[in-house]
Amino acid sequence: METVRTGRVWKFGDRISTDFMMPGHRVLANPDLSIEEAAKFCMEANRPGWAENEVEPGDIIVAGINFGCGSSRNGSQSLKALGISVVLAESVSRIHLRNAVNTGLPTLVAPGITDFVAEGQRLQVDIVSGTVANVDNGETMQSEAWEEGSPPYDILMAGGLDAYMRAKVRERGLVTNDGA
Repeated sequence: METVRTGRVWKFGDRISTDFMMPGHRVLANPDLSIEEAAKFCMEANRPGWAENEVEPGDIIVAGINFGCGSSRNGSQSLKALGISVVLAESVSRIHLRNAVNTGLPTLVAPGITDFVAEGQRLQVDIVSGTVANVDNGETMQSEAWEEGSPPYDILMAGGLDAYMRAKVRERGLVTNDGA
């Protein structure tokens, strides 16, 4: 996994719910949608057209407190399907943070991030060390990095829980139905 990510910033406020990332009336009401199709509705309640017309692969989300609150819906799947390379937030809901790790979407708690960067600026984020550099003004700050060798770190570095488990199965010489 590439550990340094550079991208344009999209800022979101406090308490961005998983319902914004994966709207129930659009996604849950249509259970046959693929993750990529569902992602087209991401954030439409607070940013109409963002997912379909504005966000680009490699972009970075910066958010306020309690990012990913609300339901246990895995909103990180939509963000990853859109190509979001990393999420930095003042604080993150525990279940959303766990879902993000399992999805393989780097999500870091970065107190002070909302004052550190403006929307549209570019950040370079080292997801291993937690170092965040504002490419536009040269300033740096520190986010909370995952402890190297911890289960969340290992899962994230593998690209998510599915990739991590496939690697473990191969490592042990086992074979799965998908040939891993």
